[in-house]
Amino acid sequence: MLAVPRGPDTNDKERAITFRADETEPAGVRLRRAWPMMAAGVLLVLIAAGAIAGALAWRWAFHDLPELPTRAEALWDVRMEPSVTVLADDGAVLGVRGPLYGRRVTLEEMPPHLPQAFLAIEDRRFFEHDGVDRRGLMRAFWVNLRAGRTVQGGSTLTMQLVKNLVLTPERSLRRKIQEIRLAFALERVLSKQEILELYLNRVYLGEQAYGVEAAARRYFNTTASELSLQESALLAALPKAPTRLAPTENMEAALERARRVLSAMLDEGFIDPIAYLTAASIPAELAEGLIVPEEAQGWGHVFDAAHAEARRILGDESVAPDLVVITTIDPDLQRAAQNALNTVLDEQGEARRAGEGALTALAPDGAVRAMVGGRDYRESQFNRAIQARRQPGSAFKPIVFAAAFEAGMSPATTFEDRAIDIEGWSPGNFGGGFRGRITLADALKRSINTVAAQAGMRAGLANVTAMAGRLGVATPLNPVPAVTLGSGEVRLLELTGAYAVFARDGRRIEPYLVREIRSARGELIWQTPDPDQGEAVISVEHARWMSTLLQSVIVDGTGTRARIPGHRAAGKTGTSQNSRDAWFVGYTAHLTAGVWVGNDDDTPMNGVTGGQLPAEIWRRFMIEAHQGVRAAPLSAPEPRRRSERDERLAAYYASLSERFESMLPGSGG
Repeated sequence: MLAVPRGPDTNDKERAITFRADETEPAGVRLRRAWPMMAAGVLLVLIAAGAIAGALAWRWAFHDLPELPTRAEALWDVRMEPSVTVLADDGAVLGVRGPLYGRRVTLEEMPPHLPQAFLAIEDRRFFEHDGVDRRGLMRAFWVNLRAGRTVQGGSTLTMQLVKNLVLTPERSLRRKIQEIRLAFALERVLSKQEILELYLNRVYLGEQAYGVEAAARRYFNTTASELSLQESALLAALPKAPTRLAPTENMEAALERARRVLSAMLDEGFIDPIAYLTAASIPAELAEGLIVPEEAQGWGHVFDAAHAEARRILGDESVAPDLVVITTIDPDLQRAAQNALNTVLDEQGEARRAGEGALTALAPDGAVRAMVGGRDYRESQFNRAIQARRQPGSAFKPIVFAAAFEAGMSPATTFEDRAIDIEGWSPGNFGGGFRGRITLADALKRSINTVAAQAGMRAGLANVTAMAGRLGVATPLNPVPAVTLGSGEVRLLELTGAYAVFARDGRRIEPYLVREIRSARGELIWQTPDPDQGEAVISVEHARWMSTLLQSVIVDGTGTRARIPGHRAAGKTGTSQNSRDAWFVGYTAHLTAGVWVGNDDDTPMNGVTGGQLPAEIWRRFMIEAHQGVRAAPLSAPEPRRRSERDERLAAYYASLSERFESMLPGSGG
């Protein structure tokens, strides 16, 4: 059978047709059909790249972002550098080491115009935004773009606070992003009132002053609660450029910006036109005698002494990092003391070869009202008022005579002023010569060495040195014969305190310089106990005997140059061997003051005695210190002025009386 050829299979035809159709399909159609998968792939790549870029950007912006404290109270202590501020008794700043932080001041304590001044010039929409003023940022961006440089920052008060508390001063886009993020976070932690209060207490206002309280004291010698509108406007002008606009350096520029602050306050309705015109026409003025830390002559010694006393009181481990030490110093008396010392030494020091000096002044309660440790703190930080130990010479004699009184002697007791020999020691009198029989009263007035030596020996040297300790001389003294003439070394503040015992009828009160110690936030750390009447270390009678004798020194003795018109005064001169030291220590009813003059290298001066330069310095200071002070009598009787003939007659009759008493039964004579 013949085979008949079979036609192509239907399925084969279809496959052929399909194949030919695939080969001839347009590329566009194929691309459209593949696009969803390609788009999905690209999207995945972009998402991955975006995630990576975002992560990198996030790390770039926030990898070193400081942590913001979550507790509101903790924010007050963030980034507070160690500092010590020393204040005068009236609150005036005497010195600052490190930043000056004022005590924490609440919004309620501030006058309304103070926070309003800062809001008007720094952040008008503070109560409307959430930490970031978007309109302000856009405006600042546009202004900077047009200027080609950074002209505006667009920072809100919240952003400024974040910058001050936790960020670095770096000015960059990254820092601005961090600022924004932390500002949002801060607004979630604190209320608007808390943010404003914290800002005003921590904002930097130049001259190392942080916060409105510190700046108020620095520039105006007042408190934040007492700031006037003009003063508030001036402070609000400073955050923009606190160094360039500091009133102590550029008052004209600071006042110009303060006028802009007042104008902004007027625009915001914080003040009316009358208040604006008044404040603009009568600008703020800095306080007189404004003290710049570490530069003002004369205050550095007080600062060092107060800081040292605060550390002694609290102990090194207990001292807070932000101490505020309130002293007993009266700024007016301190200036008067420094001026008196420098003026006299400038006028006469070179000719008399007297290079240095010191002065201390005590109130009746023992408070140190003035302390001058030297002519110029910048030249020498050595405090000669409390650190130098020098021979007081005859200024030590009141201590010797106080011991003599306790040993049974009196002002009328007589001694023979003559050449004497005590264990090989033969003291002479200043200027030579002898006066014969003389009373203790006249011997002190004339500063007779031979009588003081005899009285001290009769009283007992151990009793003399013990008396010095009881009166407040803490420096150890050797009980040798020469100690009766002041050969032992003492400190000026100690000797001044000893004289104050005579002024207080025999009661001793330790001199003190520190009244209070607080933290920068105003927390009381330590307070001096309430002053009492002091401890009675000698009898009232003996103290008044001495006070009358010391008055006679100024009336007609070796200290006549120390007379103060209108005021009764008592005091004693002192000169060590070869005029290496010269002293005058004395008191009125209001003040006890001591002056020392000499050279740090212990070289002799040119014949200087205590009745010369020291008495002149003392007089000038005390006259200034008693301006406007009502005269008050001393508790001791006033001495009767006598001629040398009267003194000789008094000594003669006193000696007759002593001889008569020695002849009485039981006298042992």
